[in-house]
Amino acid sequence: MEPLQMSPVVEPLSWMLGTWLSDPPGAGTFPTLQPFQYLEEAHISHVGQPMLNFSFNSFHPDTRKPMHRECGFIRLKPDSNKVAFVSAQNTGIVEVEEGEVNGQELCIASHSISRISFAKGPHVEQITRKFRLNSEGKLEQTVSMATTTQPMSQHLHVTYRKVTP
Repeated sequence: MEPLQMSPVVEPLSWMLGTWLSDPPGAGTFPTLQPFQYLEEAHISHVGQPMLNFSFNSFHPDTRKPMHRECGFIRLKPDSNKVAFVSAQNTGIVEVEEGEVNGQELCIASHSISRISFAKGPHVEQITRKFRLNSEGKLEQTVSMATTTQPMSQHLHVTYRKVTP
């Protein structure tokens, strides 16, 4: 089977494609949490449609037990640098973030956040993310959030090395 041709619409995000592993472990923090570390595998791919598919699966660095998981799609508005990031998470949150890609940096902020009726509080009210390809060819992700009890604050930072194209 021939490899699928990438839609030209998503070419500005092609630097994100691949399977990436956290190296070193990611760092998590928030005013209401003890600092923690995590391992994460990020898989960003396409199936020829004008969007990217993604999954982020994190694991406890010692026990390797699954932690946070999310999957979804990254869409680009054709002929623009406008991006929509649609994510479903194992915490019961579904979110849409929107923003812009500029070169090898993607900055997005929550447009809408929905949650299951029995999600535990405090509830996330805003999320921002920044992805960037650094000078060493590693992918970085920084996530900040605000909850019903805390203002916007950095929550996660992880650097990934690419393991497959």
